[in-house]
Amino acid sequence: MPDPLSDDTQIDATAPEEAVAEVREAYRKLTDEVAKVVVGQNEVVEQLLMSMFCRGHALVVGVPGLAKTLLISTIARSVSLSFSRIQFTPDLMPSDITGTEVIEEDKTTGSRELRFVKGPVFANVILADEVNRTPPKTQAALLEAMQEHQVTIGGMQHKLPEPFFVLATQNPIEQEGTYPLPEAQLDRFMFNVTIGYPNLDEEAEIIRRTTTAQETKTTPVLAGADVLRVQELVREAPVPEHVISYALRLVRATRIKEETETKPQIVQDYLAWGAGPRASQYLILAAKAKAVLSGSFHVTAEHIRAVAHPVMRHRILTNFNAEADNVTSDHVIDALLEEIPIEGSGPAEKRRMDAVMR
Repeated sequence: MPDPLSDDTQIDATAPEEAVAEVREAYRKLTDEVAKVVVGQNEVVEQLLMSMFCRGHALVVGVPGLAKTLLISTIARSVSLSFSRIQFTPDLMPSDITGTEVIEEDKTTGSRELRFVKGPVFANVILADEVNRTPPKTQAALLEAMQEHQVTIGGMQHKLPEPFFVLATQNPIEQEGTYPLPEAQLDRFMFNVTIGYPNLDEEAEIIRRTTTAQETKTTPVLAGADVLRVQELVREAPVPEHVISYALRLVRATRIKEETETKPQIVQDYLAWGAGPRASQYLILAAKAKAVLSGSFHVTAEHIRAVAHPVMRHRILTNFNAEADNVTSDHVIDALLEEIPIEGSGPAEKRRMDAVMR
Protein backbone atom coordinates (compact mmCIF):
# COMPACT_ATOMS: atom_id res chain seq x y z
CA MET A 1 0.00 0.00 0.00
CA PRO A 2 1.42 3.43 -0.89
CA ASP A 3 2.56 5.56 2.00
CA PRO A 4 -0.15 8.19 2.73
CA LEU A 5 2.52 10.38 4.27
CA SER A 6 4.50 10.81 1.06
CA ASP A 7 5.84 14.29 0.30
CA ASP A 8 3.19 15.06 -2.31
CA THR A 9 0.30 14.54 0.10
CA GLN A 10 1.51 15.91 3.42
CA ILE A 11 -0.16 19.11 4.60
CA ASP A 12 2.78 20.83 6.24
CA ALA A 13 3.16 24.22 4.51
CA THR A 14 3.67 27.11 6.90
CA ALA A 15 2.11 29.95 4.88
CA PRO A 16 -1.73 29.84 4.87
CA GLU A 17 -1.91 30.30 1.10
CA GLU A 18 0.52 27.43 0.51
CA ALA A 19 -1.31 25.21 2.99
CA VAL A 20 -4.68 25.98 1.36
CA ALA A 21 -3.25 25.12 -2.06
CA GLU A 22 -1.99 21.79 -0.71
CA VAL A 23 -5.36 21.07 0.91
CA ARG A 24 -7.11 21.86 -2.35
CA GLU A 25 -4.84 19.43 -4.22
CA ALA A 26 -5.28 16.75 -1.57
CA TYR A 27 -9.06 17.28 -1.70
CA ARG A 28 -9.01 16.80 -5.49
CA LYS A 29 -7.07 13.54 -5.10
CA LEU A 30 -9.41 12.42 -2.33
CA THR A 31 -12.57 12.99 -4.37
CA ASP A 32 -10.96 11.21 -7.31
CA GLU A 33 -10.30 8.17 -5.12
CA VAL A 34 -13.88 8.16 -3.81
CA ALA A 35 -15.21 8.49 -7.37
CA LYS A 36 -13.46 5.23 -8.27
CA VAL A 37 -15.93 3.40 -6.02
CA VAL A 38 -18.94 5.69 -5.54
CA VAL A 39 -20.78 7.02 -8.58
CA GLY A 40 -22.00 10.62 -8.32
CA GLN A 41 -23.01 12.08 -4.95
CA ASN A 42 -20.35 14.79 -5.31
CA GLU A 43 -22.19 17.27 -3.09
CA VAL A 44 -22.70 14.63 -0.40
CA VAL A 45 -18.99 13.72 -0.47
CA GLU A 46 -18.04 17.39 -0.10
CA GLN A 47 -20.40 17.91 2.84
CA LEU A 48 -19.11 14.82 4.66
CA LEU A 49 -15.51 15.92 4.20
CA MET A 50 -16.35 19.45 5.35
CA SER A 51 -17.92 18.01 8.49
CA MET A 52 -14.83 15.90 9.13
CA PHE A 53 -12.47 18.84 8.62
CA CYS A 54 -14.56 20.93 11.05
CA ARG A 55 -14.36 18.25 13.77
CA GLY A 56 -18.10 17.78 13.45
CA HIS A 57 -20.45 14.87 12.85
CA ALA A 58 -23.03 14.28 10.15
CA LEU A 59 -26.49 12.77 9.99
CA VAL A 60 -27.29 11.23 6.60
CA VAL A 61 -30.90 10.68 5.59
CA GLY A 62 -31.73 8.56 2.57
CA VAL A 63 -33.64 5.49 1.47
CA PRO A 64 -31.87 2.10 1.40
CA GLY A 65 -29.51 1.24 -1.43
CA LEU A 66 -27.96 4.68 -2.00
CA ALA A 67 -24.43 3.61 -0.99
CA LYS A 68 -24.37 5.35 2.38
CA THR A 69 -22.26 2.60 3.95
CA LEU A 70 -20.03 2.25 0.89
CA LEU A 71 -19.48 6.01 0.74
CA ILE A 72 -18.27 6.47 4.30
CA SER A 73 -16.12 3.31 4.27
CA THR A 74 -14.50 4.50 1.04
CA ILE A 75 -13.76 7.90 2.58
CA ALA A 76 -12.22 6.16 5.60
CA ARG A 77 -9.96 4.06 3.38
CA SER A 78 -9.02 7.06 1.23
CA VAL A 79 -7.98 9.02 4.32
CA SER A 80 -6.16 6.05 5.88
CA LEU A 81 -8.36 6.03 8.99
CA SER A 82 -9.76 3.15 11.00
CA PHE A 83 -13.41 2.44 10.23
CA SER A 84 -16.13 0.81 12.32
CA ARG A 85 -19.73 0.12 11.34
CA ILE A 86 -22.34 -0.28 14.06
CA GLN A 87 -25.74 -1.64 13.03
CA PHE A 88 -28.24 -0.18 15.49
CA THR A 89 -31.02 -2.53 16.58
CA PRO A 90 -33.73 -2.38 19.29
CA ASP A 91 -31.77 -4.76 21.54
CA LEU A 92 -28.42 -2.92 21.30
CA MET A 93 -27.04 -1.93 24.69
CA PRO A 94 -24.69 1.00 25.47
CA SER A 95 -21.87 -1.41 26.38
CA ASP A 96 -22.17 -2.97 22.92
CA ILE A 97 -20.94 0.38 21.56
CA THR A 98 -18.57 1.73 24.16
CA GLY A 99 -17.11 -1.54 25.47
CA THR A 100 -17.25 -3.23 28.83
CA GLU A 101 -15.09 -4.44 31.70
CA VAL A 102 -14.41 -8.16 32.03
CA ILE A 103 -12.85 -10.13 34.87
CA GLU A 104 -9.49 -11.54 33.85
CA GLU A 105 -7.72 -14.17 35.94
CA ASP A 106 -3.95 -14.53 36.13
CA LYS A 107 -3.45 -18.30 35.97
CA THR A 108 -0.01 -18.12 37.56
CA THR A 109 -1.06 -16.21 40.68
CA GLY A 110 -4.80 -16.83 40.70
CA SER A 111 -5.50 -13.12 41.11
CA ARG A 112 -8.33 -11.47 39.27
CA GLU A 113 -8.62 -7.97 37.88
CA LEU A 114 -10.94 -5.99 35.68
CA ARG A 115 -9.83 -5.35 32.12
CA PHE A 116 -11.55 -2.92 29.76
CA VAL A 117 -12.45 -4.34 26.35
CA LYS A 118 -12.92 -1.55 23.83
CA GLY A 119 -16.13 -1.42 21.82
CA PRO A 120 -16.55 -0.51 18.13
CA VAL A 121 -16.74 3.20 18.94
CA PHE A 122 -12.94 3.18 19.31
CA ALA A 123 -12.21 4.01 15.67
CA ASN A 124 -11.57 7.17 13.67
CA VAL A 125 -14.67 6.91 11.47
CA ILE A 126 -17.91 5.47 12.87
CA LEU A 127 -20.91 4.56 10.77
CA ALA A 128 -23.94 4.47 13.08
CA ASP A 129 -26.31 2.70 10.74
CA GLU A 130 -30.01 3.42 11.34
CA VAL A 131 -29.38 5.23 14.61
CA ASN A 132 -33.13 5.75 15.10
CA ARG A 133 -33.68 1.98 15.52
CA THR A 134 -32.08 1.76 18.96
CA PRO A 135 -33.51 2.89 22.32
CA PRO A 136 -32.66 6.36 23.71
CA LYS A 137 -30.24 4.95 26.31
CA THR A 138 -27.98 3.55 23.59
CA GLN A 139 -28.37 6.66 21.47
CA ALA A 140 -27.27 8.74 24.46
CA ALA A 141 -24.10 6.63 24.84
CA LEU A 142 -23.12 7.39 21.25
CA LEU A 143 -23.96 11.08 21.57
CA GLU A 144 -21.81 11.35 24.71
CA ALA A 145 -18.88 9.88 22.81
CA MET A 146 -19.52 12.34 19.96
CA GLN A 147 -19.54 15.33 22.29
CA GLU A 148 -16.76 14.42 24.71
CA HIS A 149 -14.55 12.25 22.47
CA GLN A 150 -14.31 9.82 25.36
CA VAL A 151 -16.30 7.13 27.14
CA THR A 152 -16.57 6.53 30.87
CA ILE A 153 -16.69 2.94 32.10
CA GLY A 154 -16.54 2.07 35.78
CA GLY A 155 -15.53 5.60 36.68
CA MET A 156 -12.55 5.49 34.30
CA GLN A 157 -12.32 7.78 31.26
CA HIS A 158 -11.08 6.29 28.01
CA LYS A 159 -10.11 8.71 25.24
CA LEU A 160 -11.26 8.00 21.70
CA PRO A 161 -8.75 8.11 18.83
CA GLU A 162 -8.29 11.36 16.93
CA PRO A 163 -9.58 12.38 14.50
CA PHE A 164 -13.03 11.10 15.47
CA PHE A 165 -15.98 11.39 13.13
CA VAL A 166 -19.48 9.90 13.38
CA LEU A 167 -21.77 9.42 10.42
CA ALA A 168 -25.25 8.41 11.53
CA THR A 169 -27.89 7.29 9.05
CA GLN A 170 -31.66 7.36 9.23
CA ASN A 171 -34.17 5.67 6.96
CA PRO A 172 -36.96 8.18 6.25
CA ILE A 173 -39.52 5.70 4.89
CA GLU A 174 -39.86 3.29 7.82
CA GLN A 175 -41.06 4.61 11.16
CA GLU A 176 -42.40 1.50 12.92
CA GLY A 177 -40.23 0.35 15.81
CA THR A 178 -38.00 3.42 15.69
CA TYR A 179 -36.89 5.96 18.28
CA PRO A 180 -36.49 9.25 16.38
CA LEU A 181 -33.76 11.50 17.76
CA PRO A 182 -35.24 14.52 19.56
CA GLU A 183 -34.38 18.00 18.32
CA ALA A 184 -31.94 18.60 21.20
CA GLN A 185 -29.89 15.57 20.09
CA LEU A 186 -30.19 16.35 16.38
CA ASP A 187 -28.61 19.71 17.19
CA ARG A 188 -25.36 17.91 18.07
CA PHE A 189 -24.87 16.93 14.43
CA MET A 190 -23.11 19.58 12.40
CA PHE A 191 -24.74 18.57 9.11
CA ASN A 192 -27.98 16.92 8.09
CA VAL A 193 -27.11 15.51 4.68
CA THR A 194 -29.81 14.23 2.34
CA ILE A 195 -28.95 11.63 -0.29
CA GLY A 196 -31.17 11.39 -3.34
CA TYR A 197 -31.53 8.88 -6.15
CA PRO A 198 -28.85 8.86 -8.88
CA ASN A 199 -29.71 10.18 -12.32
CA LEU A 200 -30.11 7.87 -15.34
CA ASP A 201 -26.46 7.92 -16.43
CA GLU A 202 -25.18 7.47 -12.87
CA GLU A 203 -27.48 4.51 -12.23
CA ALA A 204 -26.36 2.88 -15.48
CA GLU A 205 -22.72 3.30 -14.37
CA ILE A 206 -23.58 1.80 -10.97
CA ILE A 207 -24.99 -1.27 -12.69
CA ARG A 208 -21.91 -1.66 -14.88
CA ARG A 209 -19.54 -1.41 -11.89
CA THR A 210 -21.39 -3.67 -9.47
CA THR A 211 -22.39 -6.56 -11.74
CA THR A 212 -18.89 -7.66 -12.74
CA ALA A 213 -16.10 -9.53 -10.97
CA GLN A 214 -13.77 -6.53 -11.12
CA GLU A 215 -12.97 -4.96 -7.75
CA THR A 216 -11.88 -1.34 -7.47
CA LYS A 217 -9.41 -0.44 -4.73
CA THR A 218 -8.71 2.99 -3.30
CA THR A 219 -5.33 4.46 -2.41
CA PRO A 220 -4.86 6.47 0.82
CA VAL A 221 -4.39 10.15 0.09
CA LEU A 222 -4.22 11.64 3.60
CA ALA A 223 -3.19 10.22 6.96
CA GLY A 224 -4.82 10.92 10.30
CA ALA A 225 -2.16 13.50 11.16
CA ASP A 226 -2.89 15.32 7.90
CA VAL A 227 -6.60 15.46 8.75
CA LEU A 228 -5.74 17.03 12.11
CA ARG A 229 -3.61 19.66 10.38
CA VAL A 230 -6.46 20.47 7.97
CA GLN A 231 -8.79 20.84 10.95
CA GLU A 232 -6.40 23.37 12.49
CA LEU A 233 -6.10 25.26 9.20
CA VAL A 234 -9.90 25.50 8.89
CA ARG A 235 -10.14 26.97 12.39
CA GLU A 236 -7.48 29.57 11.55
CA ALA A 237 -9.30 30.95 8.49
CA PRO A 238 -10.33 34.58 9.20
CA VAL A 239 -13.95 35.64 8.78
CA PRO A 240 -14.93 39.28 8.05
CA GLU A 241 -17.42 40.94 10.37
CA HIS A 242 -20.03 41.40 7.62
CA VAL A 243 -19.96 37.63 6.94
CA ILE A 244 -20.55 36.86 10.63
CA SER A 245 -23.32 39.45 10.60
CA TYR A 246 -24.95 37.74 7.61
CA ALA A 247 -24.83 34.34 9.33
CA LEU A 248 -26.42 35.83 12.43
CA ARG A 249 -29.20 37.46 10.39
CA LEU A 250 -30.03 34.12 8.77
CA VAL A 251 -30.21 32.28 12.08
CA ARG A 252 -31.97 34.96 14.12
CA ALA A 253 -34.62 35.40 11.42
CA THR A 254 -35.81 31.83 12.13
CA ARG A 255 -36.79 32.72 15.68
CA ILE A 256 -40.44 33.66 15.72
CA LYS A 257 -40.29 35.90 18.80
CA GLU A 258 -37.00 37.53 17.80
CA GLU A 259 -37.38 41.06 16.47
CA THR A 260 -35.35 41.38 13.28
CA GLU A 261 -35.37 43.88 10.44
CA THR A 262 -36.14 41.21 7.84
CA LYS A 263 -38.25 38.15 8.64
CA PRO A 264 -39.83 36.23 5.74
CA GLN A 265 -43.55 35.61 6.10
CA ILE A 266 -42.93 31.88 5.70
CA VAL A 267 -41.19 31.93 9.10
CA GLN A 268 -44.25 33.35 10.84
CA ASP A 269 -46.59 30.96 9.02
CA TYR A 270 -44.75 27.66 9.15
CA LEU A 271 -42.11 27.57 11.88
CA ALA A 272 -42.72 26.36 15.42
CA TRP A 273 -39.14 26.75 16.63
CA GLY A 274 -36.07 28.51 15.32
CA ALA A 275 -32.39 27.62 15.19
CA GLY A 276 -30.16 27.99 18.24
CA PRO A 277 -26.60 29.33 18.63
CA ARG A 278 -25.04 26.11 17.28
CA ALA A 279 -26.48 27.02 13.89
CA SER A 280 -24.48 30.27 13.87
CA GLN A 281 -21.32 28.51 15.02
CA TYR A 282 -21.57 25.75 12.44
CA LEU A 283 -22.47 28.15 9.64
CA ILE A 284 -19.17 29.94 10.20
CA LEU A 285 -17.13 26.76 10.65
CA ALA A 286 -18.68 25.11 7.58
CA ALA A 287 -18.12 28.27 5.53
CA LYS A 288 -14.44 28.18 6.56
CA ALA A 289 -14.16 24.58 5.39
CA LYS A 290 -15.98 25.40 2.16
CA ALA A 291 -13.55 28.24 1.49
CA VAL A 292 -10.46 26.14 2.22
CA LEU A 293 -11.64 23.22 0.08
CA SER A 294 -12.37 25.72 -2.70
CA GLY A 295 -8.76 26.87 -2.55
CA SER A 296 -9.32 30.16 -0.71
CA PHE A 297 -8.38 31.40 2.75
CA HIS A 298 -10.99 34.17 2.58
CA VAL A 299 -14.54 33.39 3.75
CA THR A 300 -17.39 35.16 1.97
CA ALA A 301 -21.15 35.31 2.37
CA GLU A 302 -21.47 32.99 -0.62
CA HIS A 303 -19.74 30.30 1.40
CA ILE A 304 -22.39 30.81 4.11
CA ARG A 305 -25.14 30.38 1.52
CA ALA A 306 -23.53 27.20 0.19
CA VAL A 307 -23.70 25.44 3.58
CA ALA A 308 -26.98 26.89 4.90
CA HIS A 309 -29.18 23.90 4.05
CA PRO A 310 -27.19 21.04 5.66
CA VAL A 311 -26.44 23.19 8.72
CA MET A 312 -29.93 24.54 9.35
CA ARG A 313 -32.45 22.02 8.01
CA HIS A 314 -32.49 19.95 11.22
CA ARG A 315 -32.33 22.96 13.54
CA ILE A 316 -35.64 24.58 12.60
CA LEU A 317 -38.90 22.91 13.50
CA THR A 318 -41.93 23.30 11.25
CA ASN A 319 -45.50 23.38 12.58
CA PHE A 320 -48.72 21.60 11.63
CA ASN A 321 -49.57 24.16 8.96
CA ALA A 322 -46.30 23.38 7.20
CA GLU A 323 -47.09 19.67 7.20
CA ALA A 324 -50.55 20.34 5.82
CA ASP A 325 -49.18 22.57 3.05
CA ASN A 326 -46.17 20.32 2.27
CA VAL A 327 -43.70 23.01 3.35
CA THR A 328 -40.37 21.65 4.53
CA SER A 329 -37.48 23.22 6.39
CA ASP A 330 -35.60 23.44 3.08
CA HIS A 331 -38.38 25.66 1.71
CA VAL A 332 -37.97 27.97 4.70
CA ILE A 333 -34.20 28.14 4.19
CA ASP A 334 -34.73 28.94 0.50
CA ALA A 335 -36.90 31.89 1.52
CA LEU A 336 -34.32 33.08 4.04
CA LEU A 337 -31.54 33.02 1.45
CA GLU A 338 -33.73 34.91 -0.99
CA GLU A 339 -34.99 37.62 1.34
CA ILE A 340 -32.17 38.19 3.87
CA PRO A 341 -29.71 40.72 2.37
CA ILE A 342 -26.05 39.77 2.27
CA GLU A 343 -24.74 43.24 3.02
CA GLY A 344 -26.42 46.25 4.55
CA SER A 345 -29.51 46.42 6.70
CA GLY A 346 -31.64 48.92 8.53
CA PRO A 347 -30.18 51.13 11.30
CA ALA A 348 -31.94 49.21 14.05
CA GLU A 349 -30.58 45.90 12.80
CA LYS A 350 -27.09 47.34 12.55
CA ARG A 351 -27.23 48.52 16.15
CA ARG A 352 -28.33 45.09 17.30
CA MET A 353 -25.53 43.43 15.31
CA ASP A 354 -22.99 45.82 16.79
CA ALA A 355 -24.20 44.90 20.27
CA VAL A 356 -23.97 41.19 19.50
CA MET A 357 -20.47 41.42 18.00
CA ARG A 358 -19.11 43.68 20.74
